[in-house]
Amino acid sequence: MSTTSTSAGNSNPNVTTITRAGNCGYNLTNWSDDIVNKVNQSLPDFNAWANDVSQNTFQLFHENNTNFNELDKQILQSTRDSGQKLINIVNTLSNLQDTSTSTAGVVNNILLVTKKLLQNESPTSCKQLERQYQVTQSGYYTLTSGNGSTEYTAYCDTGILCGSRGGWTRLAYMELGSLMPNCPSAFRLYHVGGYYKSCGRPATSSGGCASVIYPSNGVSYSQICGRVLGYQYGSPDAIYQPANSNYSYRNDINSYYVDGVSITRGSPRQHVWTLMAGISEASASSRSCPCNTGSSVSVPSFIGNNYFCDSDNPSNTASPTLYRNNYLWSGNSISCRSLETACCAAPGIPWFHRDYGSNITTDDIEVRVCGDSGTDDEDTPIVYYQIFVK
Repeated sequence: MSTTSTSAGNSNPNVTTITRAGNCGYNLTNWSDDIVNKVNQSLPDFNAWANDVSQNTFQLFHENNTNFNELDKQILQSTRDSGQKLINIVNTLSNLQDTSTSTAGVVNNILLVTKKLLQNESPTSCKQLERQYQVTQSGYYTLTSGNGSTEYTAYCDTGILCGSRGGWTRLAYMELGSLMPNCPSAFRLYHVGGYYKSCGRPATSSGGCASVIYPSNGVSYSQICGRVLGYQYGSPDAIYQPANSNYSYRNDINSYYVDGVSITRGSPRQHVWTLMAGISEASASSRSCPCNTGSSVSVPSFIGNNYFCDSDNPSNTASPTLYRNNYLWSGNSISCRSLETACCAAPGIPWFHRDYGSNITTDDIEVRVCGDSGTDDEDTPIVYYQIFVK
């Protein structure tokens, strides 16, 4: 049986002595230090063990289970539960921190383990996912937003895109078909001949843009790689600026500066890529692509060389119809007439690529379909796009 008393010979009134049968007594500080030392000895390398278990578990389920997303959620929930238990331990041991320096040491060790577990519960980008868990297969994975507030499913590409392997997080995607039968709400569905579907501007009698913004969810990136395919409707004229006319909007990134598709990032908008549609693939007129042989069209400085241009109209004149011989901006050399050779040979086409070097951002991505005339005259409805960052 144990009894508790205050030792008359003890100069520290805050130390309590525990007296056990057999006259063996020691103060609470020594007792807590002994317990802490035993805890430390029993966890010689818990951090490494936790990392090893998490990586092996991830790899096992990823390679052997087709329903990985559901298992992934269960694993993450278990990790959270374990992390919360560790936090509770930390809070309890923290009450002893003023009593023993050894206790403070183990509290710090456990706190480091807790933070490591919580950080590893879900990566914030595909690049981080590949680095932490040696993921080698492209597919859908659960990521956590940059601020840790939400989880979402993202497609990760581990292959080579735009000359760089792996770590690509897809931010924007649209591909009309059985799995995606409708356009994003900002776009209007073109449905021609019961088969040809595409997404363009809402019906209008004037110029304008239809826009969809894709959040980055806090993914940090310095590269953008993407691809867009579309159709030509009617008589789009790229970046046509007739002489002695007020076409200042052609030099304004916030306006309908192009007959085609504009890819920008952030707010205020920063230009990423422009996909133009010219009126004819057989003409070098100012209404055709600036990359056509013989063209004298000047490209706005904010676009520079970061554009593709194409036309699917083989005639010098255009009619109000959806040209669907070939996709625009596909780089298909078979469909290129002689004047479009340079356009079809643009570096990287059909993939566009921007590399910002050491400049890292978390900007959202915006996709706009634009035209400077009404939709009865011109439009460039799109059928497919996907945009990756890393």
